[in-house]
Amino acid sequence: MFDGESIQVSALGQGYVELCFDRKGESINKLDRRTVDELKAATASIKAAESVRGVLVTSRKDVFIVGADISEFSSLFSLPEAALAAEVRSMNEAFVAIEELDVPTVAAIQGFALGGGLEFALSLALRVASKDARIGLPEVKLGLIPGFGGTVRLPRISDTAIALDWIVSGRSNSAAQALRDGVVDELSEPEHLRDAALSVLTR
Repeated sequence: MFDGESIQVSALGQGYVELCFDRKGESINKLDRRTVDELKAATASIKAAESVRGVLVTSRKDVFIVGADISEFSSLFSLPEAALAAEVRSMNEAFVAIEELDVPTVAAIQGFALGGGLEFALSLALRVASKDARIGLPEVKLGLIPGFGGTVRLPRISDTAIALDWIVSGRSNSAAQALRDGVVDELSEPEHLRDAALSVLTR
């Protein structure tokens, strides 16, 4: 259905599809401009396929998504204010598009889901995390706040006090803590993560 440099979408049968982050030539997945543009295109291909009943979101790396590509920050922050706002708005449209799909979406989170990686997962309907995953919003340690909708989605999914603590602490949380805080919906043994997330999706 879609084959990019960072994202591939394939049919699983019975109307389910898998959107897989697998950045070619890299050991991790990150949300650089190319990946965000591919996410828009991949989501559009899913939306255009009338037979789709649900979307499983996975990673072929040892991590889910480590966050934005900070090497792009210098050029981004050098833009005039209006251009910077337009760029951030454009990138956020990729998250909104998958959030607004009218079918269930489930993330299978392993390794790290940090910063924009967590914010992307928050734009999906449900999240299943490996028991050894680490999840958080470390942007504050760079003098930033979440820029991909985390300040809005996290308090809606969890609650305001928990969201504030996660955002201002910049802490990397265990999967168990994320479950207690309502940030993820289920935990799985690492070796069964994909199957567990697919089971949630088909239910």
